[in-house]
Amino acid sequence: MASHAFPKAHRLLTSDDFQSVFADAPFRASHKYFLILARPNQRDSARLGLVIAKKHIRLATQRNRMKRLIRETFRHQAPTLGGIDVIVLARRGMDSLENSALHDQLDRQWQRIARKSAPKPTTAD
Repeated sequence: MASHAFPKAHRLLTSDDFQSVFADAPFRASHKYFLILARPNQRDSARLGLVIAKKHIRLATQRNRMKRLIRETFRHQAPTLGGIDVIVLARRGMDSLENSALHDQLDRQWQRIARKSAPKPTTAD
């Protein structure tokens, strides 16, 4: 049975990890309520960082709900993402989405990131 844990190896933990993605994020997926930034890493697996500002989502219960849903969709999509570092930034109004709508939108954006970050096939000359 597959584990649904979210270990430290799959998280962006340090300020340097976050800064490297913010400074150079060649892959982006934008939505009205959130922005996903990503860049390749030197690992075999994807890592996730969250920026859920109190300025945009006032209630702690709503911020925590957003984090849980983002992590859940990330865990399901991580095998398709490969070795990338990802940051999800919440925008104003994200907390107004129902869980199912947010889940659907996040899945679509993860798929966009996976397509953009997939290695391009090389052609032999």
